[in-house]
Amino acid sequence: ERHGVVGEGPRLTLLIAGDSSAAGVGAVHQRDAFAGQLSTRLAERCGARVEWRLVAQSGLTTAQTLQLLQRESPPHVDLAVIVTGVNDVIEQVPSHRAVASRAALANWLRNALGVHHVVFAPLPPVHDFPSLPQPLRWVAGSDARRHDRALARWAAGRGDVSRVDLDLRLNRGVMAADGFHPGPKAYRQYAAAIARHIETAVWPHIPKETA
Repeated sequence: ERHGVVGEGPRLTLLIAGDSSAAGVGAVHQRDAFAGQLSTRLAERCGARVEWRLVAQSGLTTAQTLQLLQRESPPHVDLAVIVTGVNDVIEQVPSHRAVASRAALANWLRNALGVHHVVFAPLPPVHDFPSLPQPLRWVAGSDARRHDRALARWAAGRGDVSRVDLDLRLNRGVMAADGFHPGPKAYRQYAAAIARHIETAVWPHIPKETA
């Protein structure tokens, strides 16, 4: 678990949780990874003091992310950003079960930690992963798109949950050297899009507390 504080202004407590992409695998430093990029951009866009906490581990499915959070039991947070889904595809979790796990995760975050809103990152375009050979890349990519559509349908029905729509094409120029994880360029793009969404659609509805 890692944590930090960035920016000045009204207090925003942020939890980032999920799999290897949440953890920042593919970047040497957290400042170049998802958590560092997102917290910095949120502080700038929202004019807030962002107190962030990262609870993530490589290989986790959505259900396992909930189990990890229940073990770690982080303190109260205003906003959670969840990055999961690729391992649901790899582990061949049916999309309806993955959505049920997301619902259980969102409910626990609200009831146990007082989270006002849960932002789910979309599944990445697995069909663009350079390291996956064909036909595996095509099959996994098709599964990922199906999971993402199910996530979008579910999130649209809840006011306390959102899925950010990212138009990101992955290639070796933005990926990590392993061709499977994002590199710093991809993390910057992901973080920028999610920060924009939070600034416009989420932050205005979160009760403000002066740090």
